[in-house]
Amino acid sequence: MSSQLANYMQKEAQLARLQAELKEMEGSEQLKLAKEYKQKLEDLMKKYGHTVEETIDVLDPEYKLRGLPPLESAPKSTVGTRRKRKLKVYKNPNTGEVIETRGGNHKELKAWKDEHGAETVESWVQEEKE
Repeated sequence: MSSQLANYMQKEAQLARLQAELKEMEGSEQLKLAKEYKQKLEDLMKKYGHTVEETIDVLDPEYKLRGLPPLESAPKSTVGTRRKRKLKVYKNPNTGEVIETRGGNHKELKAWKDEHGAETVESWVQEEKE
């Protein structure tokens, strides 16, 4: 109970420090100019119907050539690009049976792990392929 209270008080102190830092930053002329610039740029893009990526293409056409990820479509571009799992080949030394799988959700492999233990079954890996 007291550790929870101590944690709460610690978070409260951190929040107070962060709020003080924010207040100090808000008074900064440099931050005010940066926020104004950002707002004007967003308004301009909205006025002409351009996205951030289109604006970057206009200002820096070689941006994509440098191999940097696209700005707006970053979450979309990562969908479906997960690296393929390695193919593991298991051979049961007791039965000689072979299982090839890319994941641990294989029905027979699960049965082996339940019967012999996961560590033992993992020692039966004959090879791993890309």
